[in-house]
Amino acid sequence: MPRTADHDERRRQIAAAVCELISENGLDAVTVARTARTAGMSVGLVQHYFRTKDQMLLHAFTTVSARIRGRAEERIRAGTEHRRPIAGIMAEVLTEFIPLDDTRRAEYRVARAFAGRALDAPALAAVDVETARRIREDLARAVHNGKECGEVEPDLDPGPAALRLAAVTEGLALQVYREPPRDAAAVVTSIVTAELAAVFTGECGQYAGGG
Repeated sequence: MPRTADHDERRRQIAAAVCELISENGLDAVTVARTARTAGMSVGLVQHYFRTKDQMLLHAFTTVSARIRGRAEERIRAGTEHRRPIAGIMAEVLTEFIPLDDTRRAEYRVARAFAGRALDAPALAAVDVETARRIREDLARAVHNGKECGEVEPDLDPGPAALRLAAVTEGLALQVYREPPRDAAAVVTSIVTAELAAVFTGECGQYAGGG
């Protein structure tokens, strides 16, 4: 058991080192030697876990994606617990993908670096595609649930609606990263809320009569 925990911790440290290098100096700064130095490890130890730059980048991207997903799931859990409408919950979920603070900007830069590298690496591209697909599936599920509780019109196709929300979120994230507008959080909230309102046009009846 302790050995497993040590391995997990070392992988976590390596992922953190890769993220730090990308966030501060870009993808070109990531090498096995620099990653080892940043993580406080030997080159040989880093290579024991990840033999190539692409493997390290994949692990860092997976770690970042899991962290964002974890925060989104916590938003959903808390919103459901407090019996909030789906549209309100999803507004908070989508903002987790927008680089509105230092943490999310660093995560976004890692995701961008991974996507750029994936253009010329089929194995990485497959992961990038699958990650995007999972996000769209989550959004489509939210839209489907909205249909069941009355927030979404019964004849609305969840697929295109999810694609629209994903596209707006992705584009908005890029714009905010490039040049954050004044009062960025308020601007993002306004845009995300307006897009969700075009999909979630009804009122939630899920908790009606529930006190």
